This record gives sequence, C-alpha cells and structure tokens, in this order.
Amino acid sequence: MTRTLQLAYTTFRPRPAVAGQTVLSPSVTRMRVHVGDLDLYRHVNNGTYLQMMDVGRSNFLADLGAFDLLNARGWYPVVAASTVKYRRSLTLGQRFDLTTRLLGWDERVAYLEQSFTRGHEHVARGLVAGRFLGRDGSRVPAPDVVTLMTGADVTSPDLPDDVRAWARAVDVAAR
Repeated sequence: MTRTLQLAYTTFRPRPAVAGQTVLSPSVTRMRVHVGDLDLYRHVNNGTYLQMMDVGRSNFLADLGAFDLLNARGWYPVVAASTVKYRRSLTLGQRFDLTTRLLGWDERVAYLEQSFTRGHEHVARGLVAGRFLGRDGSRVPAPDVVTLMTGADVTSPDLPDDVRAWARAVDVAAR
C-alpha cells in the first residue's frame, strides 16, 4: 500500500521538471526500503519492485514536464509488458537508486530500462514496454508521444539486441 500511495503522490503532485532533461536522459529516483516492501524472507518482494518501477516511470515523466502535455490530450501510460532480473536483495532500511531510461520506441510501444543500484552494486534490472492510451480507449502511437514531449519528429535509437529479442518474445514489438 505504501508504494501505491507514493505512486499516487508522484503522479498527482509530480516533482518539478528538470531543466535540460530530454526523453533520452536518465531519470533517478532515490528510495529507501520500508517494512511494507518486505516479504516473509525479509527482502523486497518481487511484486514491490514492479510498484517501485511505476514510481520511477512517473518521476521520469515529471522530469520531462510531461504530465500537463499528456493530460491536455487525455493520454495516460500503461504497461504492455515487463520483466525483471534480480541479482541482489534489498533489505529493510537500505537506500537505493532506481534509474529509468528510455531505450527507444517503435510504432506501438516505448521501451524503458529501469536499473536498481545500491552504491556501486547492481541490484536488479527491469525492462518495460510502455504504451499510451487515450481516455476514449484509443491507442496512441509511441512516436506521437515522443513528438509531443520533444516538440520535434525524433528517430528512435536502435534498441539493444536483448531488448529487441525480448519484445519479439513477449509479442509487443511492432509488426
């Protein structure tokens, strides 16, 4: 419940936009492990990582100053697919960073990498295929969202091979 409240706060009272931030700039969210994040084994529950990633993506949009632009059009983000690879555990009270980066996009979705680190230690890596929908239920092409946020028609960088393969495997890649 704690992370759901944090997501509501970061979405409805977003942090200020970061001057010079671009859609390809990393966005860092600093967090600390709370007791409600833990499972019976006293480390962060795997489902909690996904909630933390929601918060990180909300902060990514806030850093771009994107909420007003998206709200004006009635567009909102949803997750089409996600996966997480865990390397180390996070335990009660530990501070960590969640870095969110847009890797690229195709006609359907935007691909983001979300990395959890504690100091110089890699903790986990998440991949997310995000989509935007209109309030009328329509699907918004990812290039339209990027154009809105950049004010220009921008070409996507090439996706890393592992991300491209994952997108095909989970059937979210543009056909």
